[in-house]
Amino acid sequence: MTVKFGGKAPLADHGAGIWDASRNYMRIMLRDLVTEARLGLHPREQHAERPTRLVINIDMFASIEGDLGAEHEAGIVDYDHIHAALRAWPARPHTRLIETLLHELVGLCFDSARVEACRVSILKPDIFNDAAAAGVEAYIRRDQYVRAER
Repeated sequence: MTVKFGGKAPLADHGAGIWDASRNYMRIMLRDLVTEARLGLHPREQHAERPTRLVINIDMFASIEGDLGAEHEAGIVDYDHIHAALRAWPARPHTRLIETLLHELVGLCFDSARVEACRVSILKPDIFNDAAAAGVEAYIRRDQYVRAER
């Protein structure tokens, strides 16, 4: 899958991420969610009337336990709270560093006890005219995550 933004080069395909081949996992995804936030370190990015357009991708990894096809709520990883948080980003105060938002998203992923690891990316597709996007991505295991004060 490729995504085009305003005639720019396509973004890279979303690969499967990092997997431990000795275990069974389910990957829960939120793909190419577009939102805005007042974000940036540079003076040109610090205008309340011109928020930065962002493209968010999230992969959460949870062990598959029992019957994959069983219909019971205990077996799901709910991403509604993450979606709601991202929809609220346009109203948040200015954030200087994109890494701050990245860390916040990782924390939202780990709100679900079933999530053992996550891969989160935040892309700014409009930052350079000659690039599809610039941004950050992190792959974090729960046992390596340090929760920031929220």
